[in-house]
Amino acid sequence: MALNRDFVGRTYPPSAPYEVSRVKIREFAAAIGDHNPLYRDQEAAQAAGYPDVIAPPTFPIVFSLTSGGGALVDPDLGLNLAMVVHGEQRFEYTRPVHAGDRLVMTSTITDIRTAGHNELLTVKSDVRTVEGEPVCVTYNTIVERGGAG
Repeated sequence: MALNRDFVGRTYPPSAPYEVSRVKIREFAAAIGDHNPLYRDQEAAQAAGYPDVIAPPTFPIVFSLTSGGGALVDPDLGLNLAMVVHGEQRFEYTRPVHAGDRLVMTSTITDIRTAGHNELLTVKSDVRTVEGEPVCVTYNTIVERGGAG
């Protein structure tokens, strides 16, 4: 069944704050095999001009799907989560994420389209600190396999 196109343009309320810690950054860097000292060593990060260790560029995936998840679990959208795979992810940064950040996301469904037998849904999420400072924008495209019939 096709996804409900009326959801394009729908914006969801800001997420609960996500607190970025050195431990989470270090674990994420280890998981992706990146040994950059800026992700692990506070002194190295501060010497490079950052207030604390910074996160690898793909780190917002850790909280973007759960924070923007309200869009995905709305039953009126018609998304079958059992058939969902990750299609594409990209990030546009204003500044790096660093330990100590408390981040919130506001997510908007920007596109729903059919590709063959699949439905593609794109969610844009604006990531800001709880004080309102812009950090990055994430774009997440998911694929519902067989959703188009």
